[in-house]
Amino acid sequence: MPSRRSSTPEQIHLHFEVAGLIAGVDEAGRGPLAGPVVAAAVILDELQPIAGLKDSKVLTARRREALFDEIRAKALCCAIAQASVEEIDQFNILQATMLAMRRAVEGLRLLPAKVLVDGNRLPVLKMPGEAIVDGDAKVQSISAASILAKVYRDRLCLDMHAQWPHYGFDSHKGYPTPEHLAALRTHGAAPVHRRSFAPVRACLPGSDPC
Repeated sequence: MPSRRSSTPEQIHLHFEVAGLIAGVDEAGRGPLAGPVVAAAVILDELQPIAGLKDSKVLTARRREALFDEIRAKALCCAIAQASVEEIDQFNILQATMLAMRRAVEGLRLLPAKVLVDGNRLPVLKMPGEAIVDGDAKVQSISAASILAKVYRDRLCLDMHAQWPHYGFDSHKGYPTPEHLAALRTHGAAPVHRRSFAPVRACLPGSDPC
C-alpha cells in the first residue's frame, strides 16, 4: 500500500491516481484587449522542490521573476506556448486558450501520464486530464505554470509597449483600464489589439464612435 507522505493536492494526484509524470497547466491573458493568450505546462521534479509556489496573481512581480528562473532551472521539463491575436479573433478567446494549452502540453520534452489544468475546462489532449477550479492555488505544478505564463506574457507586453508606447501596455498589460480605453479612443486600434473584443471593435473604422 503506498505511503501517504503528504496530503497536498499534488501529492494525492501523483501517488494515488496515476503512476507517472503529472503536468500542471495554466494560462495568462484571457481578459486583455490586446496581445496573445499564453499557456504554460510544467512537470516538477520532486527531488528539487521549489519554495513559495503560489497563484501568480498573489505574488509580486519581482518574486514571479525569481520563481520563473527557478522553475525553468529545476523542473523536469516545461513549455510555454501561445495563441495569436489572429487566432483569438478567428476562434474566440476560449478556444484560443484551449489551443495555447494544448500546444504547451505538446511542447513538453517528457510525456506526462496526466495533465492537471486550472479552471473548469480541458483542452483536447492525448492523455488523461483533470480540470481543477482554483488549481493555481491548490496544485504546485499548476502554480508553477501560472507563474511561467504570467511572466512570459508580461514580457511580451513590454515588447508591445516599446512598439506602441501611447497605449501604456507596460502598466495595464492590455487589460481594459480607463487609461487603455482612453488611448483606444484617441489612437484607434493597434495591430496587436483583439478586434473581436467589443471595446476594440467599437474603435475600428466604420464603427460607431467608441
